[in-house]
Amino acid sequence: MDVSSSASFDYESLTHRSMWLRKELFDMAIPKKKGHVPSSYSTAEILITLFYGGFLKHNPQNPADPNRDRLIISKGHGAMAVYPILAERGFFSRSELGNFTRKEGILRQYADNSIPGVECVTGSLGHGIGFATGFGIAAKNDGRPSRSYVIMSDGECYEGSVTEAARITAQQGLDNVVGIIDRNGMCILGQTEKLVRLEPLEQHWESLGWYTQRINGHSYSALFNAFANTLTKNDGRPSMIVADTVKGKGISPMENNINYHNKFPTPELTPQFRAYLDQPLDVK
Repeated sequence: MDVSSSASFDYESLTHRSMWLRKELFDMAIPKKKGHVPSSYSTAEILITLFYGGFLKHNPQNPADPNRDRLIISKGHGAMAVYPILAERGFFSRSELGNFTRKEGILRQYADNSIPGVECVTGSLGHGIGFATGFGIAAKNDGRPSRSYVIMSDGECYEGSVTEAARITAQQGLDNVVGIIDRNGMCILGQTEKLVRLEPLEQHWESLGWYTQRINGHSYSALFNAFANTLTKNDGRPSMIVADTVKGKGISPMENNINYHNKFPTPELTPQFRAYLDQPLDVK
């Protein structure tokens, strides 16, 4: 398995990773005016921790390795965030990033499992946790060490299918399933707590039988500790990490600005927006 060691990590290196990923996504999406950049930025540190922190077992030489961990980005509109990472890890050529959403390329606006390293089709919200549950049951039945990590939006927690799958996951004692809620507080119509309240999210998941933690989703120290806890403190339960994040993190005019959910800066503003990505990030 191609996994980095999590015994020690370098915050400076991880900060550079954060800046690198945001620039890659900006250059991939903005010229084509395709994709959801702010929704991708809020998950950047989560994805980097999984892939470069030694938590997600993956094998670019054999994407179908039966002992691999499964990553499901249930918030399909933000699944493009993983494309630069998959290219860097060797799942496909980096040249594919330039073909994002083009018919001659393999990278679609919404991910599907025709893309090496992508496990399933997502985009219709509320289904990712069901995939993770199925993968978790299969791994238990097959006696394999695989874990399933599912990144969810907070808005999709409105879906009844999420609670249904969550109950089954807990009832089956699937301690090999880890959920991460990208709690940026916003969905396409506005702020979640002004639409239909979701809080208190951690108590809700605890009541469903999950081991639950709440953290800063842009803090590498918090993310490393939280993922490590899912290995040692779950008491035979599935784990849910409620990760408080900022939609559009890294570009100030995009941050928490619902107008940019699926819109793009004008050509005049584009250079100014990209210039924000050269500024240091506080992700410790």
